[in-house]
Amino acid sequence: MNADVQKATLTAIAQVAIDSVVPSADWFACLPAPPKGRCVVIGAGKASALMAAELNCYWEGVPLSGIVATRYGHGVCAGRVAVIEAGHPVPDENSERAARAMLDAVVNLSKDDLVISLISGGGSACCALPVEGIHLSQKQKITQSLLRSGASISEMNAVRKALSQVKGGQLAKAAAPARVFNLIVSDIPGDVPEDVASGPTIPDTRRPLCAQKILEKYGLSEWKQYVPLYQHKESNDDVSVEYKIVASARQALQRAAREAQKHGYKPVVLSDQFECDSQVLASIMAAIVKSAKTAGFPDKPPLAIISGGETSVTISGKSYGRGGRNTEFVLALMKELKNCYGVGAIAVDSDGIDGTEDAAGAFLLSDSQFRAMENNLDLEEYLTKHDSYSFFKEMGDLFITGPTLTNVNDIRIILVN
Repeated sequence: MNADVQKATLTAIAQVAIDSVVPSADWFACLPAPPKGRCVVIGAGKASALMAAELNCYWEGVPLSGIVATRYGHGVCAGRVAVIEAGHPVPDENSERAARAMLDAVVNLSKDDLVISLISGGGSACCALPVEGIHLSQKQKITQSLLRSGASISEMNAVRKALSQVKGGQLAKAAAPARVFNLIVSDIPGDVPEDVASGPTIPDTRRPLCAQKILEKYGLSEWKQYVPLYQHKESNDDVSVEYKIVASARQALQRAAREAQKHGYKPVVLSDQFECDSQVLASIMAAIVKSAKTAGFPDKPPLAIISGGETSVTISGKSYGRGGRNTEFVLALMKELKNCYGVGAIAVDSDGIDGTEDAAGAFLLSDSQFRAMENNLDLEEYLTKHDSYSFFKEMGDLFITGPTLTNVNDIRIILVN
């Protein structure tokens, strides 16, 4: 297939998938009736500002106030709801300021009041108030170490809960006895509501993961002294919490599948719950591609192999390049599919920012191998240095959208002809 046509097709499928999970007024039809008392809006995450703006218009005639926190560059005017932009993926002083402001906003509420919590991925970093005895700078270092370790998002959030005065349902407890209604944009594999943004307004009823054991698992024992065991110290009896997942990776992948069919591909949606190292997943996906081309399994080409979830990048040593989990996946897939022609792929972080770079992800095209050799780009060297962003920048194959104001994690599409 012509590389330009392939790139346009991949772009169209990915963009439709992302657009399907961008906040809209339709999401608020599930809200309860306006309260007799106060209506307080709080929230955290990459979609929270746009959600607040939509809610401000949807409930134009209902008195409301509040505050939400989002990543820098993801803020929009939300009318009666204040917006604070804060650090991500590592929290900063604004993250702490936002958390304190939300706690202040929900104190002294009654049973007649309603708290609407707008939660999406990225909220763990944007809303952060360390437990007593731990300074923000220490929490930043722990977060940075976890990001390089290869820990899953669920494991990272378990540690974040252990370090926080607001996560793990503690904001909901502070709001009691007011009713708390959560609208959630899920970036968590499996859509576990307690784990999205580390669950500030949903008490975690499961047996908590031991944060200290997680740190040991990834060779970060030096941070154990700062991490108490995450335990439920209070009853949840007075907490009235409801939730609705209004957008998720599953929805985006299903929309991608329908769009792929329009372009003549048979969609195979594998899963929205992949959690492993990007290079490991690339090896798995390459095996599926080769099986389809040689044995017609799971089906004969033309196929669109679609998946989601959140991979990780494991970095050893202090020297590494630029890139995120999606660009690393595409570069590793390119390595695994050497001499396997007619394959195109895109991996994209649905929030528009892959890690800390300005790209959402990257493309693999039918002529990528040839162009890399023509430009003397050593694929193995870039992969070893975890410098995937630089590789695809040189190739002109970065996928750049800017902030999308949503976040349902990664979307991967592989076209097999």
